[in-house]
Amino acid sequence: MSRESSKTESTSSRTHSHGCQPAQLDASAIVALCPDDVVFEFPFAPPGRPARVEGKEAIGDYLESISGHLRIDDVRELEIRETVKPDVAIIEITVAGTMTTTGEPCERSYVIVLTVRDGLLARYRDYWNPLQSAE
Repeated sequence: MSRESSKTESTSSRTHSHGCQPAQLDASAIVALCPDDVVFEFPFAPPGRPARVEGKEAIGDYLESISGHLRIDDVRELEIRETVKPDVAIIEITVAGTMTTTGEPCERSYVIVLTVRDGLLARYRDYWNPLQSAE
């Protein structure tokens, strides 16, 4: 195995073990995997939702604010793809769950681009569909 493959596999295994477990979002565990200058980006964020969140404290606050909206019951699909950059992984994930405010079932698909620096999650770009949230 090349050194580059090893780095990418490390990125992938961290993502799977800390960000894709059904039923819960542990904001403090995710924040613990981030450097102080971490950046979360949401290129398709609708008006009123942040397109960019910077720094560990702000990320923690953001994750806490969204953690109760969707209870994830199942990870239906999970694909982790290596890229030509050993510190970047692309994740395609579909989750099924229940909207906690209405009790309605829902399914959400995401494409996430993760960048790792010094073993920590330095950048998280989430290409989610805001139209699904409007349903």
